[in-house]
Order: sequence, then structure tokens, then C-alpha cells
Amino acid sequence: MKKLSLYKALIYVAFIILSITVLVPVAWVILASFKQNFEFYGNPWSLPVGLYFQNFSEAFKTAKMGEYMLSSVVVTALALALILVISLPAAYCLSRFAFWGNSVLNAFFMAGLFINVNYIVVPIFLMLRDGDNVLKEIFGSGFLLNNLFVLALVYAATALPFTIYLLSSYFAGLPHDFEEAAYIDGAGYFETMVKIMFPLAKPSIITVILFNFLSFWNEYIISMTLLSKAGGPRTLPVGLMNLMQGQQAKAQYGIMYAGLVLVMLPTLILYILVQKKLTEGMTVGGVKG
Repeated sequence: MKKLSLYKALIYVAFIILSITVLVPVAWVILASFKQNFEFYGNPWSLPVGLYFQNFSEAFKTAKMGEYMLSSVVVTALALALILVISLPAAYCLSRFAFWGNSVLNAFFMAGLFINVNYIVVPIFLMLRDGDNVLKEIFGSGFLLNNLFVLALVYAATALPFTIYLLSSYFAGLPHDFEEAAYIDGAGYFETMVKIMFPLAKPSIITVILFNFLSFWNEYIISMTLLSKAGGPRTLPVGLMNLMQGQQAKAQYGIMYAGLVLVMLPTLILYILVQKKLTEGMTVGGVKG
């Protein structure tokens, strides 16, 4: 019993240390975003003299963070919609039905898990650039680069292997009794999938949405590469990097930290809203012997 108590105490201490290493930097950035510029030249751990909200207004107006945030919202929402529309039916069919080519498709999707997206950014850019050149010769203008919808499509395509793998694992663990009961009641395959199986997979769907949201919202390299036109659309991470470079040169640290908070805040809010759903079991008690 003493060894078990000591083991639990060590686990609690480790969790507390990990929590401190995460929460302290986040709290520091939030407090720093309310400081005026002269406060950064004193004690870095001191509390702000007052809540200087002008940092956020300057980040929105002068640094165009509001415009960048809107672009990130559009891209993330489109990418999430695409990934759910494509991956949910694909994962359900791959995990619940046996058909010719099933194992080959599964093998291709599993292989995609081992591809680092950052390594194929240049081929993606060259492919889109060549496509733009063809479109310019035919129609006089191209739309594959510097296009938020195309960026969202690339995000969704790169996230498909992980998403299908996660959803397939969840669907495979669901009992077939739900489907058999739906078929007996006269429901077809599509109706069973949409009205019975998708609601049962809600915990897994919420997990997929959260992980992909974090990935799309914070993505930098692909966005910087595909949205390279001067004065064109920018997502929030790219805009934040430009803001940090510009404000460090001007020594406007409050505005820089306000931009960091604008990037962190949506992810924190989303996690707070869905944290209980991440581990919630929706199938417990659904089938009785």
C-alpha cells in the first residue's frame, strides 16, 4: 500500500509540474497583452498596471489581425466541413463493409499516416502553379494559388489519412446490433449511416474536429507557401509572424502579445467547450443482451 501511495503521489507531482509548465506561459502571455510598452522594461513577472485594451484594437486595425482571423475562420470551417463530408462515409464503409479493394484502400490511407505534409509542400505548390499557368493560357487568369478555398482543400486532403484511421477504428468497435435493428425497421444503408451510426460516433467526431481544428488553425508552412501574393489573403499564423517581426523592430511588445492571444483564444475556448465530450461514451447501454 505504501508503494502504491508513493506511486500515486509521484504521478500527482508530475501532473502538477506539467500543468505549471503549460499554464504559466499562457497566463504570462495573456497578462503581457494588457501591458503598455514601458512595462516590459521592468520586472517581466510584474502584473500590468491596468488593462490596456488598446493593444488588441491596434492589432486588429493596424496589423490587420481581424482580416487574418476572418481568413483563418473561413479556411478552417471549409476544411473541417470537407473533411467530415468525405471522411465519415469513407471510414464507415471501410470499417463496416467487405468489398473488393477494401484492403488496398485501407493500405493507402494507412500509408498516408507516415507522410509528413511539410515534406510535400513544394510539390503541391509546383503542381498548383503549373495548373495556374494552364488556366492563364486558356482563360487568362488562374485561381489555384492565393485562394482560401484551395488552401482549405489542401488542408482537408492532408488530414484525410489520420481522420479516416481514427473514425474507422471507432466504427469498427461498434456492435452490429444497431444496424440490424435499423434494417429490421426498414431503414436503408444511407439512413442507417446518417441517423444511427453517425450519432453513435459523436465522441470520435468531436475528437476529430478538435484535432483537425488545432492543426488547421495553427498551420503555417502550407499557408505561407500557397498564399504568397503580396497584399493577398493571409491566415492568422502567417499574419502573426509578420506582426511579430514588425513589432519587435518597433519594440511594440504589447501589440505582439495581443496578437498571440488572438491566435490562442479560439483554441482554448473550443477545448473548454468540448473537453467533456472527448471521453464520453455514447454507446454505453445502447445494446442490451
